[in-house]
Amino acid sequence: MQFNLTVTIIVVIYLLAMLFIGWYSSTKITSNTDFMVAGRRLGPFLMAGTLAATEIGGGSSLGVVENGMSGYGLSSAWYIITMGFAFVILTFLAPKFRAATVKTVPEYFRRRYGKSAGLITAIIMLLPLVGLTAGQFIASSVILSTMLGIGYKTAVIIVAVVVTIYSVMGGLWSVTLTDFVQVFLIIIGMIIAVPFAINLAGGWDTVVANVPAETFDMFSGYSPMGILSLTVMYVATFTVGQEAVSRYYAARDGKAARQGSVLAAILNFIYAFVPAVLGVIVLALISMGKFSAADFETVGARYALPVLAMEAMPAVICGLLFAGIISATMSSSDSDLLGAGSIFANDIYHAVLKPDATSKEVMNVTKIVMGIVGVASMFIALFNTSGIVNLLMFCFTLRAAGAFFPYVLGHYWKGASLAGTIASLISGSIIVVYLEKISGGVLFGVKLSQPIIPGLVVGVVFFLVFSRIFPPKTRTTELAPEEDD
Repeated sequence: MQFNLTVTIIVVIYLLAMLFIGWYSSTKITSNTDFMVAGRRLGPFLMAGTLAATEIGGGSSLGVVENGMSGYGLSSAWYIITMGFAFVILTFLAPKFRAATVKTVPEYFRRRYGKSAGLITAIIMLLPLVGLTAGQFIASSVILSTMLGIGYKTAVIIVAVVVTIYSVMGGLWSVTLTDFVQVFLIIIGMIIAVPFAINLAGGWDTVVANVPAETFDMFSGYSPMGILSLTVMYVATFTVGQEAVSRYYAARDGKAARQGSVLAAILNFIYAFVPAVLGVIVLALISMGKFSAADFETVGARYALPVLAMEAMPAVICGLLFAGIISATMSSSDSDLLGAGSIFANDIYHAVLKPDATSKEVMNVTKIVMGIVGVASMFIALFNTSGIVNLLMFCFTLRAAGAFFPYVLGHYWKGASLAGTIASLISGSIIVVYLEKISGGVLFGVKLSQPIIPGLVVGVVFFLVFSRIFPPKTRTTELAPEEDD
């Protein structure tokens, strides 16, 4: 009883702290720019923390532990290492992203290519963020209910209310500050877990002796082509995904954007092997008979880490780890929530429905939409409608295939045109739909691990060809002027 009470108290304190940060951040908000991109004042450390926290979610913590214990072994670390590779690559693009002084990716498309390109991009990018928010709510709620012994639906309501409130109160300031706390809870909590887990197993030599030799093969779960594909997917997604690229927009200057991207990469590299090692230790414990399949029957293999923590750690340490695990999913859901609100308010409401809207009106619409998305995601999570979530998360891949090259090359190539952009958006999307929903990932008899790669290839070909056939009226990389409010 004391154990559960201690863990519960620590987690409750953590949740209240997130709400306090949300309130504190609200005192820094004076304009829409403050709300959406933190006034473009983020230094490299805050930027690195929020970038890393946004991308280190449930899949990068619990999912990697699960893979580590189920055949991938140490190679499961590639899931996180490739994120680091992506951030390194983005250091070369970061100053360009910051120099554009936009608030959203659809805004860039609108000001670079025209209103129609901006609207199409906004629609393509809005839907995945709803699905991603719902998916993270589900993950956070299962974790919370499992750890604290409360009902799943109660956990959903707690998670949705806390995340939505602190995100709505402070916008990107709130999300950044909570992310900064959360990323260190995740990393430190997981690192602390390692020696306790090793001790439970009887030492590292015992772990090694009780797992297959291939467990330590770095390519047992991922082939070189799989690693390349994963890196490409992350680069494309981080480049055009509002939840990630908004951090580059929020940097105080190009130098801070570049430094923040490098530091985020380092954080990923440091963290990558921690959940992988924990997964290997769980595998050893099963082999030794200290754990059994029955330990995971009720919660699933994904929650091997909470089971391990409850067996191996003192209550206080366990509570800190649980707060860190919850942080992993909450730090992603708040970014998705803000991204959805920002895109609707900035690129549909302000750009199409009410062009003369004031900064305050746009900010208020952003908050209202965030509230609506938060409630909608809560109901999806309450009924755990995985079919809806899967459909919306499919758009996650869809959004990057056609948008990536018009977005990146638009910063450098004066010949990029509206026709080329529309052609890329449509063709890239069609390829992804065909591979994911029709052919089962098979193209010309070849099974592809990531449909985004052929989507990108087709998208760039159509982009280049149609931009040549239908060139822009004015050859420039400059954006149409728009008030930064």
